[in-house]
Amino acid sequence: MTPARGSAVVGAILAGGAGDRLGGRKAARELAGRPLIAYPAQALGAACSRVAVVCKPGAALPALEGVELWDDEPAEPRHPAAGIAHALERAAGGVLVCAADMPFVTAADCRRLIDAAADRPGSSAVVAVCSGQLQPVFGIYAAAAATPLGLAARRGDPLTRAVELLEPVGVELPAGRMRSVNTPEQLAAAESELLSRGGGR
Repeated sequence: MTPARGSAVVGAILAGGAGDRLGGRKAARELAGRPLIAYPAQALGAACSRVAVVCKPGAALPALEGVELWDDEPAEPRHPAAGIAHALERAAGGVLVCAADMPFVTAADCRRLIDAAADRPGSSAVVAVCSGQLQPVFGIYAAAAATPLGLAARRGDPLTRAVELLEPVGVELPAGRMRSVNTPEQLAAAESELLSRGGGR
């Protein structure tokens, strides 16, 4: 991938989930000839100068050219808020977070969040919203969010509630592009859609 230049925001792909509903190894599951995680990696790589995968130690992940691997230690808690907090600590600045199972996110979506964050520099979070519902696994988080999100992860608080407490700026995005792939049925449907568009490998 050819990374974008000029964005100080680091792209962080959250790949800490076990993916049990998809039979495990979710990020590496093939979707239209490519690993599932390759789709958000491509979108983030087009909008950020640096991209990393945040995962638990020992995670089975495909190699992605130009993408760093950041182990989120310790192994517990396995919580997306912990992954975001770890990404913020490693990046030492803002991160554009996207879940590894969101193949329909586009570079334009990433840039919309980056632009919104630039317009609101004091915000702890700028997060996608679909039909009024917060989508906390696709958003930009500032360094100030690391501590409250880390605490929320240790308490086991729901991610949406933890992010709501940050009073995020919401950016409305199409629900179709915010979909995640969690089951074999959703994987098959995503493959059919991508192939019909001429996507995939």
